[in-house]
Amino acid sequence: MPLNKDDPKSVGGYKLVDRLGAGGMGIVYRGRSRSGREVAVKVVHAQYAEDTVFRSRFRQEIEAVRKVSGAFTAPVVDADAEALRPWMATQYVPGRSLADRIRERGALSQAELRQLTLGLVEALRDIHRAGVVHRDLKPANVLLAGDGPRVIDFGISRAVENHNTLTETGQMIGTPPFMSPEQFTDARTVGPASDVFSLGALLVFSVTGRGPFDTDSPYLTAFRVVHEAPVLDGIPQPLRTVLERCLNKEVTDRPELDELAKEFSDALPEPDPGDPLTMTLRADMPRTVEETSAGADPVAVTTSGRRRRRIRPVLTAAGTVGALALGTLWYVGFGPGFADSPPPASTTPSATSRWAAVPTGWQPWQTTAFKTAPRGEVKPLGDQSAAPNDVTCGRYEEAVYCAGSNVLPVRLDGRSGKTVWRSALASADSAETELNAFTLLGFRDGAVLVRQEVYLGNTNGPVSIVALDAKSGEKLWSRVVNDTSVDLILSGDLVLTTDTGGRLVTARSPRTGADRWTMQLPADDYCQFLTAGSGLYAHCFPDDDTQPAELLELNRTDGSVVRRLKTPYTSGLLGTVDGRPAFVVGGDTGPARLEDLTFGKILLTGPDTGAGTTTKLAKTYEGSVTLAADTLWITGADGQVTAVSPSTGKQLWQTRTSVEGSGRPTYDARTRTLYLASRSGRVAALDARKGTLLWETGARAEQLASGEDKSDVLPYDGALIVSTPDGTVFGLDPAHPERKTSSG
Repeated sequence: MPLNKDDPKSVGGYKLVDRLGAGGMGIVYRGRSRSGREVAVKVVHAQYAEDTVFRSRFRQEIEAVRKVSGAFTAPVVDADAEALRPWMATQYVPGRSLADRIRERGALSQAELRQLTLGLVEALRDIHRAGVVHRDLKPANVLLAGDGPRVIDFGISRAVENHNTLTETGQMIGTPPFMSPEQFTDARTVGPASDVFSLGALLVFSVTGRGPFDTDSPYLTAFRVVHEAPVLDGIPQPLRTVLERCLNKEVTDRPELDELAKEFSDALPEPDPGDPLTMTLRADMPRTVEETSAGADPVAVTTSGRRRRRIRPVLTAAGTVGALALGTLWYVGFGPGFADSPPPASTTPSATSRWAAVPTGWQPWQTTAFKTAPRGEVKPLGDQSAAPNDVTCGRYEEAVYCAGSNVLPVRLDGRSGKTVWRSALASADSAETELNAFTLLGFRDGAVLVRQEVYLGNTNGPVSIVALDAKSGEKLWSRVVNDTSVDLILSGDLVLTTDTGGRLVTARSPRTGADRWTMQLPADDYCQFLTAGSGLYAHCFPDDDTQPAELLELNRTDGSVVRRLKTPYTSGLLGTVDGRPAFVVGGDTGPARLEDLTFGKILLTGPDTGAGTTTKLAKTYEGSVTLAADTLWITGADGQVTAVSPSTGKQLWQTRTSVEGSGRPTYDARTRTLYLASRSGRVAALDARKGTLLWETGARAEQLASGEDKSDVLPYDGALIVSTPDGTVFGLDPAHPERKTSSG
């Protein structure tokens, strides 16, 4: 297809000739070097270039492809993962994908099948010899060149010895009909034998037009992969026996690739030209990729209650679009919280005994913050075709409230997800001339407290603290503030505002805005107001970063300073442990935030004397941290979750998940469960005491937001409500996380 007018003319010295395809994460072009060599150039969308997880993910793909060389893979020619927009150029393969071939012409002839099979075995041998596991071998990732197949798209591959699964860019862990059992049960154990299993499933599909574990539901497909025998009807011997061995549930019982090369060669002898493979297709076996989940492109499969979109794979070159697209809810991981008995038709097995009952009549749902509202401002602000990146939500009583940049505060019904009202603090008509950024501060006494900042063109406008009535969305009161050097909060029955100078802080009633007390902040300090336990604190940092910071404990009644504690400049208040203020001490300059930081120490201060004791942790951690139930829970960008004792520094447990870049986890004391969610809406539940992974879901966000904002997990009377930065909001039952959602 021709280039668009906004496409670059060249990338990395390669002249771009035309587009091969586009996905949610990037665009693939056909390019040409100065010498005339043709390449496929994959270029990341600009909005994801600043996403550290995505950039790491793309860097990993480049490294994997560079390790692999062989006749049946498409080698990387050039790449720059550090470019403003990362890109990778691979050998251009003129040929269609295996998925396209079967969709258009049906099952392969015996000659085609032999060439495909022996070529894929050789490709996997080259890949494994390089120390790489592909992990997503499927028809869309196999190109059919004139001299044999090419295995492409190493987007979710990894080194055999590397347990870091950088997959959180909205891309799937795998495609269920072609995944191995260990990819569902414990992705950390995935090795070369996993690719052998996927090869077996791919070859069954190539022969019959249907995968060996296919169902209409990806959840049931996943269950069959893990627990049930493959369906191999119509496949003749001795090929059937070889495929049965490839599809063995036990990793150690699958054949090695050298062994497979001989067995496939014997099972698929050289045919006379044009002779078809003799087999009997089942009457219910579809021959088109679009009509079976086995061959569906990732963007085509949804399980969120919406109609399946049938999208033809468009790429026939070494760079692929499919893995660049954001999929939705690909699978539920079967962790130790699931039983091994077959599930009923409408559910996946779960350990229901630990979960609290959801509200009567409650059903899972999914919506966005941009639906038409029956009250207040009917339509959302601006053009929502570009994904917002900072929508945050909070739960108050029976409702969920969301806001963000150019996203007016909106109330959603917690039971159904239906939009109740949208605030009229700004008009859709003014969206072209001004930008309104809204931040939720919290809820109290029937009021929703919001920070509103207005930008007029390139000029910063006023900042206000606004109170809205929770039921109607009507404005109760507002105050213009100057919070350039102060972080204002809602703390219990007090909301804090400043004067226009930014140094005089006033505590007000959340509902009425009435003054309670005022206090003067230290001159020239940057101060964060924080709540820990029942206490109200101001953590103030001087301009001179060689000087310590100071924590002011405030009397909630009159604002007087009860106690002053000196803390390291690079510290952040976590909460309290046995009544003692606890600080994380980070390695970065400036005040330590509790997301995406590096730290190796915890400071516990005495509640009376202020004397502190420093706990050195067992090692240095990187990630986001939550303190609850006298335990530190740390989530890394790679999906690893760690529990640490803040008193002793001892690591209590560590668990790997597929939920990457999740931000601070949510602890539910009612069920002793730890929840985390990624920006793409992938959710995981862990037993907080043992670290056992109870379940994981796939991605549910409608678009993948860029930026640094994280998703929120909000417990709701036994249910969960999850919001992602793009404005997607959904409710799920933690006892049955796989159940389909209704539209809000």
